[in-house]
Amino acid sequence: MSHPADENVETKEMDSRSLSSSQGQEPYVHKVGVPPKQNLFKEFRYTVKETFFSDDPLRPFKDQTKSRKFILGIEAIFPILGWGRTYNLKKFRGDLIAGLTIASLCIPQDIGYAKLANLSPQYGLYSSFVPPLIYAVMGSSRDIAIGPVAVVSLLLGTLLQNEIDPNTNPTEYRRLAFTATFFAGITQATLGVF
Repeated sequence: MSHPADENVETKEMDSRSLSSSQGQEPYVHKVGVPPKQNLFKEFRYTVKETFFSDDPLRPFKDQTKSRKFILGIEAIFPILGWGRTYNLKKFRGDLIAGLTIASLCIPQDIGYAKLANLSPQYGLYSSFVPPLIYAVMGSSRDIAIGPVAVVSLLLGTLLQNEIDPNTNPTEYRRLAFTATFFAGITQATLGVF
């Protein structure tokens, strides 16, 4: 059984078709132009730019003097120079409370992460102290906790243990762990700067 509303719709569609055909007019057709052809290199360059630099990070450097470009470049590498001028005692109080809260959680957690990597507990404390200091100067986010994570610690401990036994040769094991983490840090710093 059909509804009367459906019949009205069908009638209106038929009427509009018969009206356009009875008047001898063609229905309006919207034509879309074909985009201009680009060579492969230009298209690849545009795609890379949109993928990696969609926010155009070099825009502030445009039409600036050389000294201003230098200052903007230093502020891009060390964001503390930009936000440090507006830092006040009220923000310090909140950051101090947050720092103490995070430290109470991170200290035992990072000692455990050192044990996962087959290292002495003091190296876990170093990893909970040094990276946040570096991030405070070079980082761009105010709301982040920096330090080791369980997966990386476990992966480092497993991979290094395949090369050197930490029980028979702890000095060489520690040296290999420092070398691996040093080059991981260099890689991250390079990706952050460039």
